[in-house]
Amino acid sequence: MDTTSLNAKRRPFSLKLWPPSQNTRQVLVERMINNLSTKSIFTEKYGTLSKEEAEENAKQIEDVAFVAADQKYEKEPDGDGGSAVQLYARECSKLLLEVLKRGSSSKESKVASDTTPKETLFDISKGTRAFIEAEEAEELLRPLTEPGNAYTKICFSNRSFGLGAARVAEPILVSLKNQLKEVDLSDFIAGRPEAEALEVIKIFAAALEGSALRFLDLSNNALGEKGVRAFGALLKSQSCLEELYLMNDGISEEAAQAVHELIPSTEKLRILHFHNNMTGNEGAFAISEVVKHSPLLEGFRCSSTRVESEGGVALCEALGTCTHLKRLDLRDNMFGVEGGIALSRALSKHEKLKEIYLSYLNLEDEGAVALANVLKESAPSLEVFDIAGNDITAKAAPALAACIAAKTLLTKLNLGENELKDEGTIQISQVLDGLSQLKEVDLNTNSIRRAGARVLAQAVVQKPDFKLLNINGNFISDEGIDEVLGLFKKSPHMLGPLDENDPEGQDDDAEDNEESGDDEGNDDGLRSKLKNLEVNQE
Repeated sequence: MDTTSLNAKRRPFSLKLWPPSQNTRQVLVERMINNLSTKSIFTEKYGTLSKEEAEENAKQIEDVAFVAADQKYEKEPDGDGGSAVQLYARECSKLLLEVLKRGSSSKESKVASDTTPKETLFDISKGTRAFIEAEEAEELLRPLTEPGNAYTKICFSNRSFGLGAARVAEPILVSLKNQLKEVDLSDFIAGRPEAEALEVIKIFAAALEGSALRFLDLSNNALGEKGVRAFGALLKSQSCLEELYLMNDGISEEAAQAVHELIPSTEKLRILHFHNNMTGNEGAFAISEVVKHSPLLEGFRCSSTRVESEGGVALCEALGTCTHLKRLDLRDNMFGVEGGIALSRALSKHEKLKEIYLSYLNLEDEGAVALANVLKESAPSLEVFDIAGNDITAKAAPALAACIAAKTLLTKLNLGENELKDEGTIQISQVLDGLSQLKEVDLNTNSIRRAGARVLAQAVVQKPDFKLLNINGNFISDEGIDEVLGLFKKSPHMLGPLDENDPEGQDDDAEDNEESGDDEGNDDGLRSKLKNLEVNQE
């Protein structure tokens, strides 16, 4: 509970469209100034504004549109911001036309200040991570005491509250709790002695007891069982939660059981994140009970939680009830083959699944094939398939290739740190042509040589929206590297680094390779072996 390290939430890489840069916002303002003050179809009909009036109105229009769009984005933080950008553009167009219709020099030509949405998010997490005591808390939290404020979301993350600061916050939170919908208390007791931290938690929990929250983040607080139970008053009063985050909280077996006991209902829960805890098998049993009673679950993250085969099977069986699941992240556990088979049974009816992260689960060929066979027939909208680091060999490649071929919306494929070698790589590569949306492929550290690297590079280099191929850490000859570089000559940014490639690398088939000749000989042998390979894409 006295940790002082900052543990940032790890998120998958994605391209964010929101927020726009300051330069982009200024360009839009200048464009609106021009639209308001120069001759056009609209100004011919409604009249132009002076340069000064146009500038004043354009700035107000952009401010109003930005606030509205930013609030939209706050409701979908895991999205790419596309809907916020669309709203931003629509609001600017609408308000611009309203100003023109009202005409030059009239009081109404300005965007009315009362149309500006009231701020709903109160956030003190920006800036340097630091302790906060009573005097600073009084100043910092003053906006929350203003009559008629519209705050429905508060974020106290990145500031460590002592007892004095907690007592300042207590009456403020009591006064707001009936309007609050989202509370972020992640990383808010770092560096405090355990006794003080537990007391601070109890003060916050009591103050917020009875609030009807849809979002609650208690991550990065090293809670353990004591901390979870200290939040008891708050957790027991929550029956409308839609998002719950308990990442990097020291959630042990006992703490997981406490979570299960304390939360009265998860029927509305859509997002549940348990990343980076020490849950183990027994804790997984408790979490599986929470999952079983969360029929609307869309996003579940239980990565890096020390769960082994028995607990993994229990979790996977529970996920069978969550047919609304869109994003599943079970990375970095020890599920083994049994867990993979259990998960394959659970996912047979998951038609809405878009992202699945199953790396480092010890699935091996048997578990990978079981999952591939099921996913081939389900999850038609799958966009991300991550199954890296699972000791998968070329034996599983036909099943994986058939599954991948069926995923026409796939944008990211990660099969890194397996043992596919050239044979498996070529089989996978042959089905990539039909995936027009594919943007990223990762087959690093797969004992790939010249033949596999060339076929894989040829399969992706011409894709219009392709962004990155990672084949680092393989055994590609110098001649093979030259071939790949030549293929990506016009788009070198699409090829990842090759600094860890080992052209002299040896694998289990090294002796066979030596007996059969150089890479060219291997290339011909592979092509002969695979020339009649067919993948059912139905």
